[in-house]
Amino acid sequence: MHVAKPSGFALLQKKAPLVGAFFVGAIWHFPALAFCPMPERVQAVAVRQVVDGDTLRLSDGRSVRLIGINAPEIGRKGRPSEPYAEAAKKRLQALVKASDGRVGLVPGVEPKDKYGRILAHIYGRTGNNLEAQLLSEGLGYQVAIAPNVQLSGCQQQAEQQARKARAGLWRQSPVTRGRDVRQSGFAVIGGRINGIERNRGGIWLELDESVVLQVPARLQRHFPASFFANLKGRQVEARGWVLDRSRKGGLKPGQRRWLLPLTDPSMLALVSG
Repeated sequence: MHVAKPSGFALLQKKAPLVGAFFVGAIWHFPALAFCPMPERVQAVAVRQVVDGDTLRLSDGRSVRLIGINAPEIGRKGRPSEPYAEAAKKRLQALVKASDGRVGLVPGVEPKDKYGRILAHIYGRTGNNLEAQLLSEGLGYQVAIAPNVQLSGCQQQAEQQARKARAGLWRQSPVTRGRDVRQSGFAVIGGRINGIERNRGGIWLELDESVVLQVPARLQRHFPASFFANLKGRQVEARGWVLDRSRKGGLKPGQRRWLLPLTDPSMLALVSG
């Protein structure tokens, strides 16, 4: 008789001690299972270290960058930590501990980033998606970078819960107006689309006076043609990693200083009113 082998995560759950059950139940402040349910097959892995709010190091030495969330940066080289950076790290540590140090891993379509880290979704032993859990508590920003966008919808819903509750990062609005951008790095920017241009480099959306949003040519296939219809004149909220084009003489006459590449349609939202 053929006996089906248990999934990796079933083994993970079997190894988790029952003595931790109360701790697991006590730690979920929000209904985590409402967002991004666990798939049938996951890889069971052991976590050696939580590096920060969106990065783990496994017992075999591999580093894992969680897909769909950008947590505030931990301070390094004399720089202070960003608001809620330490809270996000401690929360992820608690979630991993509640899973007895063993979690379920689901690699992304694009399996690694430019730093060699594994790109993956991570699940606790109760089936909760850890990225969604952190997002629902306001301990990170939802991000979508094609082609790893399978859970962007449910992760957006998780972030919306934090925004409505004004939890964590959303306690005070982190949205920066386009004209007030002063530095590179991750940002959520609000403003009006003043113009749209197309060329070999992609599609360019002029945001207020000093920011331009770029849909790179290589990612245009992820943006439906209807996405750009009636955008001109609309108030929007864009998110991503802002680049300073004035560095190393890269700013040409007539160009806007701040460039924000859009990595997925969900990184730009219309603002009603």
